[in-house]
Amino acid sequence: MFSIIKLIIWLAGVLVIAYFVLPYFGYEVNTNYWNERKAVCQEKLLQCRGDLIQGGIQGAREKCDFQCVDPSILIRKK
Repeated sequence: MFSIIKLIIWLAGVLVIAYFVLPYFGYEVNTNYWNERKAVCQEKLLQCRGDLIQGGIQGAREKCDFQCVDPSILIRKK
């Protein structure tokens, strides 16, 4: 149990240090990422719902891309 708590503290420490060191190297953390991606994901799901109603399951498999989270946008170059 102690090792899990210790691991969580280490991970939190590394994340905090990385958050403050990234701007030094010219990167910034995109704090609006989740809000932006939420709107895009909702739009994709509405489109997929329409495809599912029109073309059935086979049409949804061909046209729907359910990967709407792009982690490469989370940390971006300034």
